[in-house]
Amino acid sequence: MADYVIGDLQGCYDEFITLLDVVNFNTSQDHLYLVGDIVARGPNSLACLKFLFDHQNCVSITLGNHDLHLLATYYTNSQPNPKDNLQSLYNSNMLPTYIDFLRQQPLAIWLEQYNTLISHAGLNPQLDLNQALTLAAKAEKKYQGDNATFYLSNMYGNNINCVSDINDNLSRFTFTINAFTRMRFVDEDGKMDFRNKGPITQKISTLKPWFEVNNINHQNINVCFGHWAALQGQTPYANLFALDTGCIWGEQMTLLELKTQKKHYCNNLKAH
Repeated sequence: MADYVIGDLQGCYDEFITLLDVVNFNTSQDHLYLVGDIVARGPNSLACLKFLFDHQNCVSITLGNHDLHLLATYYTNSQPNPKDNLQSLYNSNMLPTYIDFLRQQPLAIWLEQYNTLISHAGLNPQLDLNQALTLAAKAEKKYQGDNATFYLSNMYGNNINCVSDINDNLSRFTFTINAFTRMRFVDEDGKMDFRNKGPITQKISTLKPWFEVNNINHQNINVCFGHWAALQGQTPYANLFALDTGCIWGEQMTLLELKTQKKHYCNNLKAH
């Protein structure tokens, strides 16, 4: 019996299943947590969603920006971007079922037994754990509620990048979505920057990785996150686990065993 966290799938189904085979994942005993971005860009988002839907008893998902974008596209009756490679999913008669399944998933999961937070982009340095979980729960009620279409279609906002920008329900929702699914670099005050997506070695005088600012919020808990493939799985802190290792870009998919903190890898099967 074991618990695992896996990095961004982004439709890379073959690598996903290969990693589960590597650890002999037992669907009746083990549990798998996902840091989000289940869909988009990769060759088989449909198969990834089907597997997760069929194994709801042993998986828990936190939503990523690509997952939320899929929900927004569906609820606004928009066509997906061709580069997201979602046509087979849109052609499936199971699409409404999978959309409803995704919409029920949270932005964050707190595992007290492992002292671990799981979310797509990490833990915003302006928030402590309780504040973050409270904001996540409020946002989840918005995209799971009767006004989901309104909130999903209005969730985008690069100018809502700081706690001080919150002044109503919509700005609170947008800030929360940005903090949990889009965050990488922030300035000294914790204000999020959405333009820079590269490695932390790039020199941006006014910006730092989110985990370098006021990192007292992150010292006493473990954080498992994805989203930032340019980190290549590396952070300067032993309690921060960057699990998006760029499988969709020809690199690796990463699986972490929570109890032992051992990592397992699968190379992109088409690129290597």
